[in-house]
Order: sequence, then C-alpha cells, then structure tokens
Amino acid sequence: MTAIIGIDIGGANTKIASADGKITEIHYIPLWKNTALPRLLSDIAERTKPERVGVVMTGELADCFESKIQGIRFICDAVNGAFSESGSEIFYLNNRCEFVDSYDASLAAANWAASAGLLAQDYDCVFVDVGSTTTDIIPIAGGVACAGGTDFERLQRDELIYSGVLRTNVATLLDRIVLDGARCRVSSELFAITGDVYRVLGMIEESDYTCETPDHAGTTVEESIRRLARVVCADTDEISEYAVYEIAEQVREAQVRELGRAIDAVLKRHGLDHVIGTGIGEFLIEDAADEIGSVPCSFVSDMYGTDVSKVFPAYAAAKLVELRIVQQDWQKD
Repeated sequence: MTAIIGIDIGGANTKIASADGKITEIHYIPLWKNTALPRLLSDIAERTKPERVGVVMTGELADCFESKIQGIRFICDAVNGAFSESGSEIFYLNNRCEFVDSYDASLAAANWAASAGLLAQDYDCVFVDVGSTTTDIIPIAGGVACAGGTDFERLQRDELIYSGVLRTNVATLLDRIVLDGARCRVSSELFAITGDVYRVLGMIEESDYTCETPDHAGTTVEESIRRLARVVCADTDEISEYAVYEIAEQVREAQVRELGRAIDAVLKRHGLDHVIGTGIGEFLIEDAADEIGSVPCSFVSDMYGTDVSKVFPAYAAAKLVELRIVQQDWQKD
C-alpha cells in the first residue's frame, strides 16, 4: 500500500508520483480522442492502493469539452470513481495552491501551482517547467507564486508559452528555414513536431517520445528525419541528413530565444535573479538563461532526480498532501 500519490491530469499526458519519489509514471492519454482516463485511474488505484491522493489538472482545456467546467467535472468524476472505491482520501489543489472541493472552477490549469507551492517554501526564483506541450514560467517571491490565476492571464504575462518539446507543430515556431544560405518557406501542415526535432538532435530518447507522431509511424531517428524533411516539402533523397539537422537546430534555437525572452521579462518584472528548471525539456532552460546573460540556474533533476523532474507537478501534489497531514497531526498534538 502506498501512503500518498500525486496525479497530474493533462490533456495529453497523465502523470503520477508517490511522495517518496519511488513511483514516477507518464501515461499518454489524449482526452480529446478517447475516454480511457477512468480506466487508467482505476488501474493506478488498484496497483498503488494509496491512502491519500493529491490531484492537479490541466486537461479540462481539451477541446472535447464545451467548457472548462465540463472538463473539470469529467476529470473529477474519473478520479472520484477510481479512488473512492478503494477508500483513498482525495485532495484537490487549485490555482492558488489551496485544497478545495472537487468540481471547483479554480481547479482549472492548476498543476503549476502545486510545483511552485512546494518550491516557494525554500526559494525566491522564477520556476520554469518545460513539458511536452507547454512551458510554465512562474515567479516565486516571499513564499508565494506571483503568477496569473488562469492560463489566459498567464499568456498575457509571459508566464505561459504554448510550446513544448514533444507535441508542438514545428510550423508554429518559425515560418522560414535557412538551408545552404537560402531562405526557404516552411509548410504549415502538421508534418513534424518538436519530438522529431529533439530525437534528431539526440536530446531525447525514443522512450521519451511518448505522444503519437504526425504520420502515426514510429519514433526512431530515421522516421523523425523523414518527417522533418517534409517541413520543407522534401523527401530524404532531395535534401541531406545534414540539412535536416539544420532544420532541427533552427527550431531549437527559435524555442530557446522565445523561452529566454519570456524568462527575462518575468525576472525583471519581479526583481528576481535565480531560475529553477524542471520538466522533460529541462535541457532547454540553461541555454535560454545563457541567452539573457548567464542567469544562475538550479534544476529539479539535481534536487530530486531526473524521474521526479519529468513528473514534478504530480510529485509536488503528493508532497503538499503529505505536508498537510503532518501539519494536521501537529495541531492535534
């Protein structure tokens, strides 16, 4: 029996972690395509048998739901159905890092708040989480996260970038590529995603490429090369592998520049001088910090391990539940 687990339910991925860090899992469950989430959560409940569960979510934004509140209800129903049967006590964390009842509208897009809430106990910093789909850039000062409460507000304040290192369409990051000294327009089709970029550049392993590919083929380097060639409407017999590498590198540079500009804006707005990075795309953060003048960086992977870094919001949710229980027991004594 596991004492406490945290669950981070996104639109594409559901992540779980135990408070002791011994369990870390990522499951690709695209909410807009199927209703496999209830079955997955029931399996997790059966396997881990947790006494308590901390839950954060972002999946309510999936376009299969007519509204965020409809998405929240679906996710809460799935969680409650899976873990209430096993007798687990369920804790939901909202976008102010508060424990609230299920179905509360403030549960929307709250996974970053758990991560920031855990770090805020020890650090003043800009917390950066580069995931498969999005990037959170959260100012933390005086023991609290100072970010906007909603995704809409955070998009306005450079605290949310809707790009990540797996699922982002390459064509959304740049509109031209320089090949052999000549500028070439990019096709706006969904031919390749950033998972292909970082496979070609050797920055992620095949096991990290957890989402489906644009052509529904495999995730080998060779298959990623073929997809990236299509970004300029070419086959691999028309352009060299080196040219494909150049495409990948220019996409990486575009993401680093965008990330660096956003980090710089948030650092300056809040008078902060330290970045703490996490996520499957942690490798981009130090490059982005260097872009803006060698800002000191720390990494969750060094603090808690690489596996925990990839599922940090789930881990943070578990740790915050653990802390709440400790505080309640202390107050009773």
